[in-house]
Amino acid sequence: MEFTVSSSELLRGLMSVSRVIVSKPSLAILEDFLFVLKENVLTVTASDGETTLKTCLPIEQVAEEGEIAVPAKLLTDSLKEFPDLPLTFLTTNKGENPMMDITWANGASKIPCFPAQDFPELPSISDISESLTISAATLLDGINYTIYATAEEELRPVMNGIFFDIDTDSTTFVASDAHKLVCFSFKGAVVSQKSSFILHKKPASILKGILTKSTGDVIIKFDNKNAYFTFDENILVCRLIEGNYPAYKTVIPKNNNNKLTIARTDLLNVAKRVAVCSNQAANQIKLELSENMAIVSAEDLSFSISAHEQLPCQYDGDPMVIGFKAPFLIEILNNIPYQDICIELSDPGRAVLIVSADTEPNDEEIYALLMPVLINS
Repeated sequence: MEFTVSSSELLRGLMSVSRVIVSKPSLAILEDFLFVLKENVLTVTASDGETTLKTCLPIEQVAEEGEIAVPAKLLTDSLKEFPDLPLTFLTTNKGENPMMDITWANGASKIPCFPAQDFPELPSISDISESLTISAATLLDGINYTIYATAEEELRPVMNGIFFDIDTDSTTFVASDAHKLVCFSFKGAVVSQKSSFILHKKPASILKGILTKSTGDVIIKFDNKNAYFTFDENILVCRLIEGNYPAYKTVIPKNNNNKLTIARTDLLNVAKRVAVCSNQAANQIKLELSENMAIVSAEDLSFSISAHEQLPCQYDGDPMVIGFKAPFLIEILNNIPYQDICIELSDPGRAVLIVSADTEPNDEEIYALLMPVLINS
C-alpha cells in the first residue's frame, strides 16, 4: 500500500471513527484502524467488537492499493502534531512484521502495523430484514430527545437503549429508566409492516456525535440482531439489544384531568434554584398547585436550609401538592424543546405527563412521563 494524503483530512476521518475504540478491547487488533485502499478510496474502519464504524476518504495520489491494520492511538497522536501538509504512507516488510513508513517534506517516521485479515469482519444482515429512511436531522433529534432517559441496568438490558417503534404511519423513539419515560414520535420513515428494534446507548451516542454535520438521509437496515446505519460517507454497524421492550403505551396516563400550563424555562430555572436546598440524599422538590399559582419548594431539615419560589401559571384542577426527584424533572425540562408546556396530573401518587402546551397538530411530538415521589413529612 502506498498513497499520499493531506494530514488534516486524514486526521479528520480518523477522529470520526476513533470514538468507537475502547481502552481495553476484547481483542488486541481492535486497538487498530483497518485501512483498505481501493479505487482511490481509503476506507477506515474501527470497532469494539459490538459496534463498528466505517468512513471513506477520497485519495487522489495512489501508487499501490492494499489493506493493513494500523495502531489507532499512535497514528492519531502523531497526526495531531502535524500542520496541514502532504504525507506519504508506504507499507514495507509485508511478511509477519509489516511496518508503515510515513514521510513528509523534511522528515519521516516508522510505525508497526498488522495483517488486515486479523481484523474481524462486519456482521451480516439476514435476508429477512427491514429497511427505512430517516432524515439525519430527524434521527439526531430523536436521539437527543431520548438518550438521556435510558437506564444502566444489568438485569434488564433492554432498558439500556432507545426503542425504535416503527409503524406503518409513524415512528416513535422511546427511552425509560423506570423513573421517567420519554417518547419522540414523528410522521414518515414508515415500513410496510410494524417492526421494532432496540439501539444501545453507545452506538446512539456515536450517531449523535457525527450526525451533527450530516444534512442528507440515513438508511437503516436491520434484522433481529444487527443494524446498519448508512449516511454520507459513513456506515455504522451495531449489535442490537435482544429482548422485548416493555409495553410503554400501557403506562401513559389517559385520565389526568388536572392541567398545569407554564413556561418551561421559568419552571426549569426555579427548579434549579430551589433544588440547591434539597436534601442531598432525597433530591426532592415539592410543587404546591392552586389557581394561577405554583409554589416550588425544597428543604433539608438536617442542615436547617430551605427555599421556595412562587410562579405564575395557568392551573385547571384541584389544589394539589406533589413531589419529584429534582434531577429527573430538571433533565426533562432541559431536553424538551417547547416554550410552554402542559403538565397533566391525576393525584400525588400517580405519574404526570409532560407535553407541549400547543394543541395544534404537528408532525413531530415529544412527551415525557415522570413518576412522583412520596413527600417527606
